[in-house]
Amino acid sequence: MAGMRWGRLQVDIGCQLRRGAWYRVTQLAPLKVILDVNRKLLAVPHYLLEVISTPPRRWTVVPRPQNARVLPAGWGAQYAVCPSCRERAALRGRPRRMECWRCKGEFDVAWDEAVGDRKASLAT
Repeated sequence: MAGMRWGRLQVDIGCQLRRGAWYRVTQLAPLKVILDVNRKLLAVPHYLLEVISTPPRRWTVVPRPQNARVLPAGWGAQYAVCPSCRERAALRGRPRRMECWRCKGEFDVAWDEAVGDRKASLAT
């Protein structure tokens, strides 16, 4: 694999990945992608992911999962995920840019991307 790549879930499916978070790709194969998830390798079917070759630089807007137990109820129907450290944050209004309280990075918000809206089809 030439250069680094990053991958994130593109479907609403329960797994070890945070929806909207980018993970470093360590291996890219036709049927699966190997991701570095907290210093552990995880194989994920290729069709479940979006893979890019440039570092992510925008907050991902993610629809709140129906079974969300960890997210504060006051966050509403969607939340944001930091492109740098994967921290989740509440969206207040419709900001153009946000600063991450954890890593202190400031990034645009990717309102034009639809992430995790579709359900995974295991028949694909």
